[in-house]
Amino acid sequence: MFQTPAAHDPGMAAANGVDLCYQTFGDPAKPAMLLVMGLGTQMLGWDEVFCAQLADRGFHVIRFDNRDIGRSTWFDHEDVPSPMALIAKMAIGLKPKVPYTIKDMAADAVGLLDALGIGRAHIVGASMGGMIGQQMAIDHPGRCTSFTSIMSTTGDPKLPSPKPEATALLTAKPPADEEAFIVFYRQLMKVLRAGDFPEDEALDAPHGRASWKRGYHPAGTGRQLAAIIASGNRTKALGGVRVPTLVIHGRPDPLVTVEGGIATAAAIPGARLMIVERMGHALPLSMWGTLIDAIATHAGGSTDTRSAPLEAGRS
Repeated sequence: MFQTPAAHDPGMAAANGVDLCYQTFGDPAKPAMLLVMGLGTQMLGWDEVFCAQLADRGFHVIRFDNRDIGRSTWFDHEDVPSPMALIAKMAIGLKPKVPYTIKDMAADAVGLLDALGIGRAHIVGASMGGMIGQQMAIDHPGRCTSFTSIMSTTGDPKLPSPKPEATALLTAKPPADEEAFIVFYRQLMKVLRAGDFPEDEALDAPHGRASWKRGYHPAGTGRQLAAIIASGNRTKALGGVRVPTLVIHGRPDPLVTVEGGIATAAAIPGARLMIVERMGHALPLSMWGTLIDAIATHAGGSTDTRSAPLEAGRS
């Protein structure tokens, strides 16, 4: 990973009954911005330089490992539910039993804000992180100054499925060793980007190695996927959200198709939709400027961007 003077040392915080590993960037006196990453992806998915550039735009940026991944609490005392069994139960109206849900993960994020003494934050979620952000806006609106959803969806089962090439890699048998994981990671990122991005591809091997060494945890990914499936359709609940929302989605996204972003924007009253023509299910270096500008402008234009003490920000 790149080193930047804006980064503070990682820490651990007790939040909602779990321990979350987090790292902050920039001045704690600035408005807080919480970055929430996606399925099976450590906080490394928010690159340090990306975080530092957001901090340079006037935000106190926080990235963290969701539960069951990286250096946060793992749930290996729980089984990994079968995705197909969960889908079958949901299809006939049964509520499946899973180790945790997206609602629990949203409570984790709020617990992290509690631990850091932050009342409200700009929430930026990517993929599953966008789902967590949606649930925060539903359950804890007073903690969200603004919300930016990136390459995410509502959970509506009627929306298009992932492209076959994306599904095949995400359901493949986990690599058994570091070198096999590097090969897998490079293949995965190539498919998710849905295009040629040589600058990013040159960094895939070191990024994959860092992920493996730090906390690769495929069982946790399986339980997170179960949480996504069991949490169901948020469309109706999103209709009550009043948090200022920006939805960003790549048109060629092969994993969460662009219809997911369109549906998210349609579900949240007043949400703005930004479709990025060449962006797949990733954050390519060449698009950082566009994405950071959009996130920072949205957050900067939202109501009440001041730092708020914890007591003033509870929902």
